[in-house]
Amino acid sequence: MKKLLLIFLISYLFPHTLLANAQERKVTLFNEWLSDNGFEQYLDKTSDNTKFKLDRSICKDSALVKDFHIIKKCYGADGSIIPNSDLKFKKIYPNNLNIKFNKKKNNLSYKTNPNRDTLIYYFWNYSYRSKNTGSNPNLIKFYEANPTKQPYEFKFNLIEDKFVKKQLKMKGILSYLYFQEDHVLIDEISPKERLGEFIKEDTKFISMSMNKSVTSYILGHAICEGYIDSVDSKINDWPILQNSLYHNQKIINFLNMSTGDQKYINEYTHPHGTVIANSSYSFEDASIQRTIKQYFQDSVPSKKKYYYNGFLPQLILNYVHYKTGDDFKKLLNKIFNDKIKIKHSITIERSIEDHLTPEKQGVLHPMIRATRYDYLRLAKAIMDDYQNDTCVGKYLKEIHKRRIFKNYGGDKVEPVFNRTNSYGGYFHMDYPGLKDRVIFGFGGYGGNAILIDVENSRIVVLNSLHYNNTKYKYSHKKLLLNPIKNGR
Repeated sequence: MKKLLLIFLISYLFPHTLLANAQERKVTLFNEWLSDNGFEQYLDKTSDNTKFKLDRSICKDSALVKDFHIIKKCYGADGSIIPNSDLKFKKIYPNNLNIKFNKKKNNLSYKTNPNRDTLIYYFWNYSYRSKNTGSNPNLIKFYEANPTKQPYEFKFNLIEDKFVKKQLKMKGILSYLYFQEDHVLIDEISPKERLGEFIKEDTKFISMSMNKSVTSYILGHAICEGYIDSVDSKINDWPILQNSLYHNQKIINFLNMSTGDQKYINEYTHPHGTVIANSSYSFEDASIQRTIKQYFQDSVPSKKKYYYNGFLPQLILNYVHYKTGDDFKKLLNKIFNDKIKIKHSITIERSIEDHLTPEKQGVLHPMIRATRYDYLRLAKAIMDDYQNDTCVGKYLKEIHKRRIFKNYGGDKVEPVFNRTNSYGGYFHMDYPGLKDRVIFGFGGYGGNAILIDVENSRIVVLNSLHYNNTKYKYSHKKLLLNPIKNGR
């Protein structure tokens, strides 16, 4: 009995200890970032809890990779080992912030009403942390679209909107852009005393589930370039999916979140993306092959209805990679550089857990981070395709035509800003109060939203750090729906 109790305690405490250690390391990185970027007012320089870190700027990378980290050996210019006495160390002071951590996951919990100190930490966690982990970037980023030499430059005819300013002072909104008829009319960021002091021109905001719509746009280009026949093509040529419910299904089913996988994926109870058979397993951190092999072998589809989850766009992005092969990055360059004409780099990531897993097993994750204006450039490119009836424009019209009703019934599980009547091609469609309007909507955790009125040339881009049903619930009608409906 004592032995069983000991085993139980070890199994319970060990993962919690790992989480605590990981959190401590992240806080140290956060403190280092505050110091390196001139935010010393948030550091406690009187504390005895000061840490020291080796300044590795004079150290060379070795070929040894372990746990994401490049092992750096300190050699001089002539190749000789630098003596310990010559090594430089820098102080890392603790912060003086009152941060309330979410101990269960990396995101801010939906139901919480965080203070400003907590917002500061999670903004760093979402937007800046990957730059400061000391990780080998090649193990995290699969692809990076470099800035375009001649990016698209917007025209401005700015007006003041006092309500927008007020919402940015009170809510978790980071940035708000309104575009109409070839001009940016509203351009606001969070006030300096809120979060604005941390936002620069090249600051990249996390997409959360808005990346699903980006995946759809990439798929449309793959179809137009001839790598995939159409949205009615069946995925029956990818060995990874054999003997699973996804094998031999049409792509349109994946795009409309209607593959019949509701008995296996449980994202509403476990927002990180888990498989019902094992609630601790996160498909977002694993390869497609591993997930299918462990949890979907001999699975069969249930009734094919709208069932929103993050596994399907992850699967489709990896299928596009499978079909395009060595041309995948060339295709992405055509999209982000030649068409969208981004001003700052955009990355597509790979699953963290499988950082050494071969690409052919499906390791890509559709999460992107982009600047506020590059999100607007992306939205405008979609609108231009639709209006100019390009091949990709025809794809967008097809997925709009093939959209399906969400049929929530009494269970309104999606937040209000995403609560539309239909869904098509990884876009939210048929917004309340916008009857007979062709709107392509992006939606992501934390209140992130992009609405594109493709017929009336109106776009709203709202980047947000946090959203809930109480203190951090912004006015989706006044910020999202009314500008699209009435214009300015």
